[in-house]
Amino acid sequence: MERRLVDSRKVKVDFSLENMDLSEFKGKATYEQIKAYVLEKTGLKVSSLYIAQIKKKCGLDVGENFNLPKSENARQPQCTPEKEEAIMQAFKHFGIV
Repeated sequence: MERRLVDSRKVKVDFSLENMDLSEFKGKATYEQIKAYVLEKTGLKVSSLYIAQIKKKCGLDVGENFNLPKSENARQPQCTPEKEEAIMQAFKHFGIV
């Protein structure tokens, strides 16, 4: 059995995001991040359903929902204007729109 010595020195790295291209990270936020942002900024609780409704309204891609209603005429609650505005602010914050 071979034994190796591991050097455990620490290295300090300093860098700035100032000149980095972060465009690939824009427009990417999870539903949980959007919910947390809306709750923190407005005190409103929003559901994933409401976020998906607003994404569809903006023409954005929405993942397939595996919890679809069993009948065609099932009623879904609609997002209120107040919550829609809060979700839109979150979208702007995360660079989604």
